[in-house]
Amino acid sequence: MASAESAPEPATPGFLVWRLSMKWRVAVDRAVAPLGLTHAQYALVASLYGMHRDGLHPSQRRLADHTGLEPLYVSKLARTLEAAGLVDRARDPADPRAVRLSLTEEGHAVTRRAITVVQGLLEQLLAPLGGLSGERARVFAGELATLLDVPLDRSAGVPAAPDTTSPEEQP
Repeated sequence: MASAESAPEPATPGFLVWRLSMKWRVAVDRAVAPLGLTHAQYALVASLYGMHRDGLHPSQRRLADHTGLEPLYVSKLARTLEAAGLVDRARDPADPRAVRLSLTEEGHAVTRRAITVVQGLLEQLLAPLGGLSGERARVFAGELATLLDVPLDRSAGVPAAPDTTSPEEQP
């Protein structure tokens, strides 16, 4: 029997990833707020900026897949960013169901400033691992990428339904 004074169980990796994610989301929200962005909006415009730099002109769906955000949420964010004059949304002539996204001139300017702000923030947040370009941060990023590459199994963690048939009914 454990006493009330015994050491608590160590946090699970899932709990630590969740806590770190929440901490960083709040930090990015605060950092980009003066630019009129939220963390989610920043994720969208920064991803769009990088994809354009690589010569890609993504649809909302492709951007959703790239960011890991739900397509409906990307659509909502894109509409908000369009209203703010940062993003253009246009129907894809090859697929009228698809909406292509691009940054406006103002969107490019705001995104470049936001990327600079967030890079400084990441340098600060990763200081315990040697900073953004430190070896430990590189290894950490590699480990996180490995975990992100694991496909979701929708049945994982869901116990099988108990067999409620009587022995006579079983095949």
